[in-house]
Amino acid sequence: MSSHLILPREVDSKFRFITVASLRAKQLQAGAKPRVDARSRKPTRVAMQEVLANAVSWELGEEKPRIEIPEGE
Repeated sequence: MSSHLILPREVDSKFRFITVASLRAKQLQAGAKPRVDARSRKPTRVAMQEVLANAVSWELGEEKPRIEIPEGE
């Protein structure tokens, strides 16, 4: 795989790509079936190919509000 990836339009950053691929790789390691025909058997490579092929669905969640507790309580 090239070090210069052309990300799908739905993936807004390299960080998001790696995050989605890593979560999918964990699913593959737990026994999920690959959604693409991959040359590699390594879960990380398969997951990256799945994300690049738009074979994995994902959505952004809302950020949880931070709760600050004043000191002394």
